[in-house]
Amino acid sequence: MSAGLANLFSKTRDAQKVIVVDLGFLGDTIHLLPSLHELKRNYSRAELHVMTSPVGCEVLSLVSCVHRAWPIEMSPRKRSLHQQWEVLRDVRRDQFDLAFNFSGADRTIFMTALTGARLRVAHRGARSHFWSRWLIPCWIPFIQTTDPVFEQRREMLKLCGLELAPARFDLHVSDTARDWAAAQVPDGAIHFSINASTHLKEWPLENWIELAKQLANESKVKIVATGSESPRERSKLDVFASALGSRVQVSSGLSIARLAALLSRCALHVGADSGVLHLAMALGLPTISLFRNYPSLRGWLPRGPQHRSFTVDCSCVGQKHPACLKQPIAACLKEIHPAAVDKAVREILAASTASRESKS
Repeated sequence: MSAGLANLFSKTRDAQKVIVVDLGFLGDTIHLLPSLHELKRNYSRAELHVMTSPVGCEVLSLVSCVHRAWPIEMSPRKRSLHQQWEVLRDVRRDQFDLAFNFSGADRTIFMTALTGARLRVAHRGARSHFWSRWLIPCWIPFIQTTDPVFEQRREMLKLCGLELAPARFDLHVSDTARDWAAAQVPDGAIHFSINASTHLKEWPLENWIELAKQLANESKVKIVATGSESPRERSKLDVFASALGSRVQVSSGLSIARLAALLSRCALHVGADSGVLHLAMALGLPTISLFRNYPSLRGWLPRGPQHRSFTVDCSCVGQKHPACLKQPIAACLKEIHPAAVDKAVREILAASTASRESKS
């Protein structure tokens, strides 16, 4: 590591405007939050801005450390060069002193350069190009670690000379959202997140239905399932609700604020490999997650005794054109039996009840 990188904070401590370029969605933005709190704590006199996706902007509206979030549309159906350039033009007019990039992805590197910030810092990803030094003058070396992603990003700030406090997410759910959730969801419900960005990351619907039936038949706990407003996810939720009837409650297309309020009333989150898992983790919920094994998995697994994960190997991981993409379900995830997940649910709920009783 260069001495210049280690001394970066001492040279920039008087920055008035700092921007972070991170075009991630829900899970990525959740894992960015601890670093944003560190930046605001160290650069206490500076405005902290973030360039992110529209979903990322929703997440950032729940924290107090960000002065402004700049939305960059990431959906292939909606995004345009015109919209992106308008945002970048306005960002450049704000004349930022310092820009951070934690991902090292090519697109975000170009956007970091186009912010026009006087000093630009980025994490060196797996690939390096001849033009990298022209765009970003200060590079954080590639970090190979199995720490959670949010800790990896905090470690990058430490390499830049920032002092770190204990990691925190500090999501603030408004009273309006909490009142809405209180009218919709019984306290102590179990939250199901049955969908993910692709069916390759999803536990088969028949497994979800069997698990819900086991839990509903043997306990009085209410099950609440949510999903996005996409036709595919809404269709799955409809089938799930039809199979369970009054024993479950489903909602789709919730704002991040309402979803966070709903989760805050739940006793446990059970879900696929999706951003909702990380939102639940950041809110302090116990979680049970279902994953295919892949090289960077360790960075995305919630840690601690209140979290449980089921992981299966899949020969399609890493393939450009996986054979299972043509199949209706992820055959590897089907191997996780509902009875095993049911057992984990009961163990975590029992442990949570015992913990509450010991504190009362």
